[in-house]
Amino acid sequence: MTVKNILISQQPPKAASPYSLITEKYGVHFDFVPFFTIEPLSSREFRTQRINILDHTAIVFSARSTIDAFFHLCEELRVKIPETMKYFCTTEAVAMYLQKHIIYRKRKIFYGDGTASSVISLIGNKHKDETFLIATSDLAGNDIAKAFQDSGFKSESAVFVKSVSQDLKSLDFSKYDMIVLYNPSDVKSLYENFPDFKPGETKFVAYGKSVLKSMDEAGLPVTVSAPTPQAPSVAKALEIYLENSKG
Repeated sequence: MTVKNILISQQPPKAASPYSLITEKYGVHFDFVPFFTIEPLSSREFRTQRINILDHTAIVFSARSTIDAFFHLCEELRVKIPETMKYFCTTEAVAMYLQKHIIYRKRKIFYGDGTASSVISLIGNKHKDETFLIATSDLAGNDIAKAFQDSGFKSESAVFVKSVSQDLKSLDFSKYDMIVLYNPSDVKSLYENFPDFKPGETKFVAYGKSVLKSMDEAGLPVTVSAPTPQAPSVAKALEIYLENSKG
């Protein structure tokens, strides 16, 4: 089956993207439709976890959405965060986002290179006695929490944001030759909207191990997967697939 129409379960790119070049080179059409949104937990939902924020001396963030949700909940719950609180972030971009909520002090804010291991390295012996709260989402997989468990540092995880399926019922999935999924919540949303969905001849692209696992469990065939050494991105994986399918 020739691939002409591709659905990607993400927001449309805001600037020039490699997908434009793929369209020019291979004549394919892309539609971008997010399958789910991220929303903060309500105070009632958060309380069910029985987490006391002030029992912790350091917070671990890996996303801006959890930062917003954390400070919103603290305000709603009337929890005053002490100035002595330390913040460990997975990347510099996440760390810089803290300026929206607190006065940025480098001595209390630390950031890694995007990996869980880099955050563990930041802690080392200097901060090993802190009690860490790892701010997470309800999305599957949490490499940071596992890394903290393996390290032996005193920590616990708390969910601050949740995935909420979008209404996809107006989409005509039959017109797409290929669908790209990035997250287990994409799979969840697909079947919440279409409980009797059958892939038929539609090809699927999986980005990441967690969505690959969810797709396998749901019985969705995977034609292309990324990242790989040859295809670190979905765009590159699609380009390789389309090039090999020519003729």
